[in-house]
Amino acid sequence: MTPRLPPLNAVRAFAAAARHQSFTLAAAELFVTHGAISRQVKSLEEFLGVALFERRVRQVSLTPEGQRFFAEVAPALEQIGAAARALMDDAPARSVTINVRPSFAVRWVIPRLPDFVAQFPGIAPRVVTSTVSPDQASEHFDVAIRRGRSAGWPASIAVQPFLLDEALIVGTPALLANAPVDGPRDLAAHALLWSRSRPDDWEHWKRQVGAPRMRPESQLQFDHLHFVLQAALDGLGFALAPASLVAHDLAAGRLVCPLPALRLPLTRHYYGLAPDATPEAQCFAQWLQSQLESSTGLG
Repeated sequence: MTPRLPPLNAVRAFAAAARHQSFTLAAAELFVTHGAISRQVKSLEEFLGVALFERRVRQVSLTPEGQRFFAEVAPALEQIGAAARALMDDAPARSVTINVRPSFAVRWVIPRLPDFVAQFPGIAPRVVTSTVSPDQASEHFDVAIRRGRSAGWPASIAVQPFLLDEALIVGTPALLANAPVDGPRDLAAHALLWSRSRPDDWEHWKRQVGAPRMRPESQLQFDHLHFVLQAALDGLGFALAPASLVAHDLAAGRLVCPLPALRLPLTRHYYGLAPDATPEAQCFAQWLQSQLESSTGLG
């Protein structure tokens, strides 16, 4: 006949209290209340039929029976923990590979990854940046994120709508202090920053706001958008930047938007899962959707 085991949660609470000689410190270790430790120990004493602690005002100490019980259960709990750790170490690694453009990786995905890791601690995210379309990717991915759904997606991937976006005029507070921008033509007193990967945004924006002939004091060109955003943060000029990529900088006051009503609609982001999507990829897709629901002004 299998021997009847004591309640293991109560044993764990007892061991913590015995190690610290304190219900309060045991409660802090196990993230529960002092009362919860007291109740667990009491239930264990009732199960065993002996007193394990002598209780005094603001102090507890082990009885001889408690000392004997602790000497036996402490190594047993450590052995259980060691067995669990050994199995976890031998378990196959779980990961998800995310294929994104460099700017989106640096400015949107990576700053949010701590939340994903906290929600799914057993899954390691692997971010792979690429400027080519998903159908030209040189290595396997589980999830890809790109703007637009009309071209560049393998036929085997079911593409899902993701992030709506707009481009905003952004620059440092110091730039505005030196030369305020109250309308589109005031930008002529500043340098405009643009990237070779998005060469037409400024012209589209100027036509949309009715200032097609506005010529800036100077222009600075960079290969990629994330260089443009860094240049804006360094005060080199004003950038026309996707709201999704500058949300944290705007919230922190590192960048400001002098013309918030004059926005340029951008092609929506989409994501797609590989045909052989793993449960880890499904978790990442669910997390992406949760990020949309928790965002303001970007989705």
